[in-house]
Amino acid sequence: MDISRPLVVTLTARPTRDEVALLCARLGAAPPGEVVCEVGALAPVDLAAVDVLARLRLAAGRRGHRIRFRGAGPELRALLLLTGLDGILPV
Repeated sequence: MDISRPLVVTLTARPTRDEVALLCARLGAAPPGEVVCEVGALAPVDLAAVDVLARLRLAAGRRGHRIRFRGAGPELRALLLLTGLDGILPV
């Protein structure tokens, strides 16, 4: 694996627990590095979506990855701000 390029993962509109578990396992198997997670397809934007991002953030951090969530719309940004998790998104 080329660690000079970020690992890119894309979330589906409504990822299942199994899909999230597979993504977490993929992060766990990859050498530490940068991860970009495309979140633009997440819908609806609710606490289940926040849970998915929090789980991925924890899995990435445990393995030493730097994860960025890309493509978050205003609704997701507002919900992350409300829950105190707005720091997981790039400025």
